[in-house]
Amino acid sequence: MDPLKALADAERKPYWLDSPARPEPRQRLFGHTTADLVVVGGGFSGLWTALMAKERDPSLDVVLLEGRRIGWAATGRNGGFCMATLTHGLANGLERWPEEIDRLERMGVENLDEIERTLERYGVDCSFERTGELHVATEEWQLDGLNEHLDLISDLGLDYLPLDQEQVRAEVNSPTYLGGLWERSGCAMLDPARLAWGLREACLRLGVRVHERTPVRSMSDDGTTMTLRTPHGSVGARHVALGTGVFPPLLRRLRHFVVPVYDYVLMTEPLTEAQLDAVGWRNRQGVGDSGNQFHYYRLTDDNRILWGGYDAVYYNGGLVKPEYDQRDETFVKLAQHFYDTFPQLDGVRFTHRWGGVIDTCSRFSAFYGQAHGGRLVYAAGYTGMGVGATRFGANVMLDLLSGKPTDRTELRMVKEKPIPFPPEPVRSGVIQFTRWSIAQADQHQGRRNLWLRALDRMGLGFDS
Repeated sequence: MDPLKALADAERKPYWLDSPARPEPRQRLFGHTTADLVVVGGGFSGLWTALMAKERDPSLDVVLLEGRRIGWAATGRNGGFCMATLTHGLANGLERWPEEIDRLERMGVENLDEIERTLERYGVDCSFERTGELHVATEEWQLDGLNEHLDLISDLGLDYLPLDQEQVRAEVNSPTYLGGLWERSGCAMLDPARLAWGLREACLRLGVRVHERTPVRSMSDDGTTMTLRTPHGSVGARHVALGTGVFPPLLRRLRHFVVPVYDYVLMTEPLTEAQLDAVGWRNRQGVGDSGNQFHYYRLTDDNRILWGGYDAVYYNGGLVKPEYDQRDETFVKLAQHFYDTFPQLDGVRFTHRWGGVIDTCSRFSAFYGQAHGGRLVYAAGYTGMGVGATRFGANVMLDLLSGKPTDRTELRMVKEKPIPFPPEPVRSGVIQFTRWSIAQADQHQGRRNLWLRALDRMGLGFDS
């Protein structure tokens, strides 16, 4: 099908947020108030922090401030892959913290287990399905990478099932697949917006004061109380937790470590039974291919296919703008790739197209820290895998506020910071040349040029 025709009626908005289930916003903050803890940001990072702060100490007075609507940014625009990994994948974790990888993998699975139990405890209906994820190879060189991955997996005793070409196509029928690995227990599919709205409701039930449409404009500290000022009010608090992701931080130092990268997504109309039979996919796994520029895709609860990834776009200057949420060049490219992967679905149309901004850091997994004498904490840099890892990050922030060492705070991963990005305009030049080099690697059997190999040696090697 012509991609332009397939996209002709697609709404320019995130599918997850385009729902009658979206709750009315909570009231803006008016006037001055005080609290024990103020959480800034109403995405997953802030929601998990507020919820677990109240679970740890029900007497704590917690205020959550969100500049727009709960879940409106990255939280409500992602693919809904809730992964166990805390390190942006096993390979990235092994490269950076090999001596901790056993603990990190175990903590990641425990974190995913706790998310599932939390949803049951609060009755959060977000179509949670612990189906796992298929990692598929579509080029011969990618098979070599999966086999290397399998050797690492067997050493760590992880639950992966290797699949040859016939076996992987029996799971999901695409003529592009040459082989794959089924990560069976380390990933769940869910509706991220309904998860955010469910966490908001759980916070409210525990007594968290939630104010939406309340951006924090400035912060001051008199040595005892930090005061956060909003357009119509202010909050004074002993402790502050920042979960603002890529948006301009209240803490200036974070600007050196995080850059905004835009990711784009399509959603199809629901598949008919005949179309679903043509694809198979009876085990409903999430799928990711193994290129440096990779696609991710999955089924929704009404059997639409979410199809995203490939282009990871940095706009020179590092600005975050609403107009960047739409990029027709990428949407057309994604649509063509969809039909290349599933030619039997020629004729399926797209109902939604959208983009979202990701908080990326140079190590591609979250980093953590403190300021203002330990009374302010932050977590940022999830790089697109924060649906599950933000809960772990929230626990790290609360541990840091407590001032007591824990298994989490003693991790080298938690203690260390990523390498900062250079200032503009050098930053833009470096990132754009790296993006070009990554695309070239995919076109040359995965061979990385001198620039990418140099980044690898510095611990900065990455894909899209």
